[in-house]
Amino acid sequence: MRCNCPLSNPGPTLAATCGGSSFMVFMGLLEVFIRSQCDLEDPCGRPASRRVPQDEYDFIVVGGGSAGAVVASRLSEEPGWSVLLLEAGLDEPTGTQVPSMFLNFLGSSIDWGYVTEPEDTACLGQPERRCSWPRGKVLGGTSVLNGMMYIRGSKTDFDDWEAMGNKGWSYEDVLPYFLKSEDNLQMDKMDTDYHSQGGYLTVAQFPYHPPLSQAILQAGREMGYEIRDLNGESHTGFAIAQTTSRNGSRLSSAKAFLRPVKDRQNLHVMLNVTATKILVDETTKQAYGVEYLYGDAPGSFVKVYAKKEVIVSGGAVNSPQLLLLSGIGPKSDLEKLGIKVINDLPGVGHNLQNHVSFFMNFFINDTDTQPLNWATAMEYLLFRDGLMAGTGISEVTAIINSKFANASEDNPDLQFFFGGFLANCARSGQVGEVSDSNKLNSSRVINIIPTVLHPKSRGVLKLRTANPLDKPLIYARYLSHPDDVATLVDGINIALNLSKTPALQSYGFYVDQTPVPGCENLTFDCEEYWECAVKRQTGPENHQAGSCRMGPRDDPGAVVDNELRVIGVDRLRVIDASIMPKVTSGNTNAPVIMIGEKGADMIRKRWK
Repeated sequence: MRCNCPLSNPGPTLAATCGGSSFMVFMGLLEVFIRSQCDLEDPCGRPASRRVPQDEYDFIVVGGGSAGAVVASRLSEEPGWSVLLLEAGLDEPTGTQVPSMFLNFLGSSIDWGYVTEPEDTACLGQPERRCSWPRGKVLGGTSVLNGMMYIRGSKTDFDDWEAMGNKGWSYEDVLPYFLKSEDNLQMDKMDTDYHSQGGYLTVAQFPYHPPLSQAILQAGREMGYEIRDLNGESHTGFAIAQTTSRNGSRLSSAKAFLRPVKDRQNLHVMLNVTATKILVDETTKQAYGVEYLYGDAPGSFVKVYAKKEVIVSGGAVNSPQLLLLSGIGPKSDLEKLGIKVINDLPGVGHNLQNHVSFFMNFFINDTDTQPLNWATAMEYLLFRDGLMAGTGISEVTAIINSKFANASEDNPDLQFFFGGFLANCARSGQVGEVSDSNKLNSSRVINIIPTVLHPKSRGVLKLRTANPLDKPLIYARYLSHPDDVATLVDGINIALNLSKTPALQSYGFYVDQTPVPGCENLTFDCEEYWECAVKRQTGPENHQAGSCRMGPRDDPGAVVDNELRVIGVDRLRVIDASIMPKVTSGNTNAPVIMIGEKGADMIRKRWK
C-alpha cells in the first residue's frame, strides 16, 4: 500500500550511520525507498491537525507522548466531549518505524536535547560533567525514540505506591489497565492470566532474533536463572522481551492510540505548539485553559479554554516545568524569577529519578553477523522481517537480584541490557571500535549493561528563567547515594561472571581492559576501579520519573493526589511518568501507558 506521507520532520539520514561512499549511496537510496512506503498500519493518518483551534474544548491535553496520546484517545471516545491535544513536536518521521534504526534518532530534531547541569558524582568524564537526557519532542513522545521493550515493573512497585498513601494503585488495581491497552500476539508463550488481546497496543517479540540472543538466554540458564515472561507470575529471570511493535515495525503511542481514531471529529491535534502557561483563576484556584506559542520562535501568546479540565502530560521534565511557569511550585523559587505564585507546592520538580547504567565493552568472535545490503533491506521492506526488523541483542533483558536485594520478594534491583551485534556497519557493535591492542581489528564489540532499578539518588528540576522557551535546570544527582554505586558495581561483577559462562565463551567473550580515562591509576577489575569507572562513564537510561510525585494531600512533598489531581488547583491533573512516587523496576513506557489509561478512566468517572 502506498500513499502520500507528509515528511514533516525527517530526522537524521540513514546514510549518516556509516562511512564509505558506496555504502552511503546504498543507504541514501534505501532511505528514499523507505520514505516512499507507508507502514501496514497507515502511518499517514492522524486526527485532524489544525493551525487555529476552536476557542473552547471540554478537555485540553498538553503533550502527545506515551500518556498524553492515551488520554486524548480515551476521552474522545465520548462523542459529546471535545478534546484538544497540544504537542510541541511534529509528526513522527518516516524511518522511526524501522526497529534497527532505534538509536539513530537520539539527539536528532525530534529529541528535546536536554542535558543535566554539571554533576558531582556521575558523568565526570563527559564534557562539563553533564549527562545527556533524551526526551522525544514528537507526536508519540519518547515512544518514538525508545528501544520498544515492554516491561511493566514488579508487583511490589505498585503495592509500594499504595503503601505510600496512594489508594487504588496496588498491583491488583493497575493490572486491569495494563490489560485494557494490550493486544498480545503471543498469548501461547506468555503467562496467560497476565495478558489480554483486543487493545490498541500490540505487544509481540520482534520477528528476527540473532543467534547471540539465544546464547545469552542459555548463559542465564547456566547461572541458574529461569527464562520466563517478566510481565507474568514472576519478575525475576531472563527473556527475549516483548515489544511495542506490529508486523516488524515500531508501534509508538501515537500510532497505537491516535491513528485508529483519526476520523473522530471531536479530537483535534495541534503540532509544533509550546504550552507556556496553565490558566488558573486566582480566586477559585480553578484551571480554565492553556496559553501557548506556535513554533519555536517568540511570538504572540494564544489562549484556548477548557470547560472541564486541563491535563498535563509532558513527562518528567515538561510537566513540572509547565506547572512552575504557571505559578504552581515552591514559592521561594517562583518569587526569585518574578513569577506570580498561584499555589505554593514545594514538591514540584523534586523527587526526580532515573535508572542508571554502565556500558561494559566485550570482544567476541564475529562469526554470524549479517551484512546490511539490498537483500536484508528488501527483506524488511517487503516482508517486515530480517535484520532490520529487530534491535539485535538489545531485544534480550534480564531482571535479577544484586547481593543487596532480598531474593524472596521477587523485586529485583538490577536489570541487564545488551547492545550491539547488528549489521556489519551499525551504530552499536562496530568492528574495532575499542582500542584494546591485544585484539585484532576484526573482533566484534558488544555491550553488557547493568542497570540500577531502585535508585536512592534523587534530583531536582528548576526553572532557568521565566522564559518558557528556555530549557530548565536539571540536577540529576546520579549516584549521589552510595548504595546506588555499590549496586551498580555488583551488577558489573555479575556481568563479568555471565561473560565467563560456556554459552558466551563459545563466542570468545573477553572484557575490554582499556582503562576508563581518569581511572588509570587504579588496578583494573578491583572494586575501587569500578567505582571510579561508573562515576566517569555513567550511562543514564531514558526512564526519568517522579518530579510531580503522587501522594496524600497532607504530604508536603506530594504534587498530585491518588486521582492525579494537582493539589490545591481544581480541574487540573498531571498524567505521565512524573507522578510515580518511585520509578518502576524496568523500562517505563508500559507503566506510563497504564497511567494514561487509569488517569483517563478517573476523568471519565468524574464527569460521567
